[in-house]
Amino acid sequence: MIGRLEHWLDRERDQLALWLPVALGVGIAGWFTIPTREGWIAFLLILLSGAVAAALIRPGRLRRAAVIAALLAVAGCLLIWWRAEHVTSARLDRPRVATFTAKIEAVEHLAARDLVRLTLLPDAGQSLPGRVRVNVPIPNMPPGLDPGAEVRLGARLMPPAAAALPGAYDFARVAWFRQLGATGTALGTIEVVSRRRSTGFTARINGIRANLTDHIQKSLGGSAGGIAAALVTGDQGGIAEADVEAMRTSGLAHLLSISGLHVGAVVAGTMLLMLRLLALSPTLALRAPLPMIAAGVAALVGILYTLLAGAQIPTVRSCIAALLILAALAMGREAVTLRLVAAGAILVLLLWPEALVSPSFQLSFAAVTALVAFHDHPRVRAFAARREGEGWIGRGLRAVLILLATGLAVEIALVPIALYHFHRAGIHGVVANMIAIPLTTFIIMPLEALALLMDVIGLGGLFWKISGISLNFLINIAHFVESQPGAVSALPAMPLAAFGLMVLAGLWFCLWREMPRWLALPVFLAGALWAGLTSSPDLLVTSDGRHVAVRANAGGLFLLRPGAGDFTRETLRTVAAETERGPLDVMPSARCSPDLCAADIESDGRRWRLLATRSPYFVSWPAMVRACAEADIVVSDRRLPKGCVPRWLKVDRLLLARTGGLAIRFDPPEITTVRRARDDHPWMRVSPASYPR
Repeated sequence: MIGRLEHWLDRERDQLALWLPVALGVGIAGWFTIPTREGWIAFLLILLSGAVAAALIRPGRLRRAAVIAALLAVAGCLLIWWRAEHVTSARLDRPRVATFTAKIEAVEHLAARDLVRLTLLPDAGQSLPGRVRVNVPIPNMPPGLDPGAEVRLGARLMPPAAAALPGAYDFARVAWFRQLGATGTALGTIEVVSRRRSTGFTARINGIRANLTDHIQKSLGGSAGGIAAALVTGDQGGIAEADVEAMRTSGLAHLLSISGLHVGAVVAGTMLLMLRLLALSPTLALRAPLPMIAAGVAALVGILYTLLAGAQIPTVRSCIAALLILAALAMGREAVTLRLVAAGAILVLLLWPEALVSPSFQLSFAAVTALVAFHDHPRVRAFAARREGEGWIGRGLRAVLILLATGLAVEIALVPIALYHFHRAGIHGVVANMIAIPLTTFIIMPLEALALLMDVIGLGGLFWKISGISLNFLINIAHFVESQPGAVSALPAMPLAAFGLMVLAGLWFCLWREMPRWLALPVFLAGALWAGLTSSPDLLVTSDGRHVAVRANAGGLFLLRPGAGDFTRETLRTVAAETERGPLDVMPSARCSPDLCAADIESDGRRWRLLATRSPYFVSWPAMVRACAEADIVVSDRRLPKGCVPRWLKVDRLLLARTGGLAIRFDPPEITTVRRARDDHPWMRVSPASYPR
């Protein structure tokens, strides 16, 4: 068997390097997946033991590949462990209202929400984290709120919120790596103590970015102006929430975040334009290395565009990939290959290992990997190749078929990731992207660039008008797709193992060339079947115990507190992949008072009795004890007395402090928690903050 593996690996030797980022990612994923410090150490010892065992195999490619893969996984685990400890910073340990003085680090305008988001660096000695983020209503915003200014304000601050439910967005983890210790809302007016502006390079770039965003939004009103600004500066604050939701549902939300599509269009357009301009000179065309010069200029423009767009990790990642492509073009090498994708992935993981678990990293690299692997297939290349004497109709039809097949391949790669992170995916995204991507790349972005250029001499109005028509057409596409029946496929939070099977199967299929790649198909189908058979939770309890959702037998959610905020209700609906049917009061088997709700839930022929508190007022002791004894599950956002003993589960403040939010299924009985037992990840540690109270 080892001999056969050696022969196979020898034939696939050109593909082995593609597995280097995968091995590094396995180590990083292992650290995120395993909850305890002892587990991380055991994982490292297992990997090292595997490397030693692989070293005992007879010399050959198999031994080298196994040893290198194991050591890279060890390096990935150690790298993310070090990174998580290296970014340690103080964080708020409980909600509080504070008045404090701070320096403004960054200003983000959210025009569509009538807010400005300030990232602040509080002065030392105020018992606050080193970095906090505060939302300021625009009516309360005085002039002079610029980066570098010093302000005094009152704010209601909260610790960075962990996932409210299993499978929901975990902001606490994101905030940990951003060294963000608290978030909140400003109260009252803000006093500008000092209007001093930051004068560093970053501050100047941010100032240019803010001014450019403001100029674009004034040139184009509404969501069209918001999308136009997002394409240039990455600022999405001017896009109406309804339009953002339509873009998300139609599979076009990726156009709003500056990524490989935008950076690639800017870099490719710059290089093409420079080549054409330089070639106008016969002397330069004959004597100068025009591709090298054009690539250098395009690289500079790409870097400036990345800085102007805020230099977020996805944008930097796209810029790195574009620079690698330019280097390949300048050296006369094939530009877009899986080796290039692998090199970009390794570089990103070495700089930001935490990016592995972010949806943006997974979506962008999955899309590029699927695209390159599809076009690298010999049959696809042969079908796409030009035919001598072929008419324009034949070329056009083949181009449409290739475009449709490419979109389908990319959508297949992205659907598992979208379902895992967002619990829904647009099934009409292939057709929508066939129109929207060329529209954005070849019409909207060049028109915007031309309008900004013509604004220098005051003649940009016509081009802004045409840009607005194109952008409104894009928004109409999103709303049309959103309105179609079955536009969205929803799925409850899937098991991590099912997602892992689909990801590994996809990598196996894309990174090998020979027949064994098809072994990925049954593995992928097994993961997809596992995910598809995952039932919606029968009962959801948020991490604070205030919000409870009960799933009816016929589908749909009944909420304990009908006055829950939009974000909470959306989180409950998304995690359960169900629609909201109303308050628990209208559920046929429920009986509610202002203080308590009792509901009977049918599951697999058994009736489960739920009792939940929904007011801060105490119930008489005998009545509460009697109601608890008659219930299978009792849920409360406060500490329940010891005399409250339900038949199966008591969910109160003490339990939720250890478990976080809960997803409960009755057939068979199963409880999924946000917090795992003895979770040692730093953002999950329940410990006092490192500053005095």
